[in-house]
Amino acid sequence: MDDPRSPARRVEAVIERRDPFWGPQLIVAAALALDVFLPERITLGPRWLLPSIEGALLLVLVAFSPHPRMRRSALRRQVAIGLIGLVSAVNIFSLYELCYRLLHHGTPNGRPLILAGVLLWITNVLLFGLWYWELDRGGPLARAAEPDRLPDFSFPQMTDPKLGPPGWMPGLIDYLYVSFTNATAFSPTDTMPLTQTAKLLMSAQSLTALLIVGLVVARAVNILQ
Repeated sequence: MDDPRSPARRVEAVIERRDPFWGPQLIVAAALALDVFLPERITLGPRWLLPSIEGALLLVLVAFSPHPRMRRSALRRQVAIGLIGLVSAVNIFSLYELCYRLLHHGTPNGRPLILAGVLLWITNVLLFGLWYWELDRGGPLARAAEPDRLPDFSFPQMTDPKLGPPGWMPGLIDYLYVSFTNATAFSPTDTMPLTQTAKLLMSAQSLTALLIVGLVVARAVNILQ
């Protein structure tokens, strides 16, 4: 267990008091940065356009996060979910364009396709981790306010008290882990979806990951051969 008196934990505590949403905001920023490196032929408009718009929205969220009243604002959560949805839509569009070009346009150079597939897969993991984090029991603020609400995901620590301390709650890393394992195994592993919405989200992620790995990467490797 981490020592709460360690310098790293003290710094983290200061950051969380200032902005409790810094982790998700950092993940969105990472997803935007990955979009910049996608080939322009599979992006919507110029490669820099949508990441710039999304980055501006992210900066607005970061600017308002330090204000306690805004942290619990329903509008802030709606904007955050809208931002995640916008980045997800851009990712899906890029995946569609990449699949279309692979199926209908031959190319002698497969390296950019491999890179694009890897970037889309990583972005897929990051974004669905955020979706799970925002979905489960109404989001992070609702989970903290009402820990007895029915969960959307069943973590091992919730079913066996020996695996976690009393009152254990999943954090952002736990949802990212669920997203990573779902994208690699194409199915749930140790964490089970309980609600229809959670099952639909996990199914959508598995399908997206399967397309990336099965079609994009495999086709690009075949081009290299």
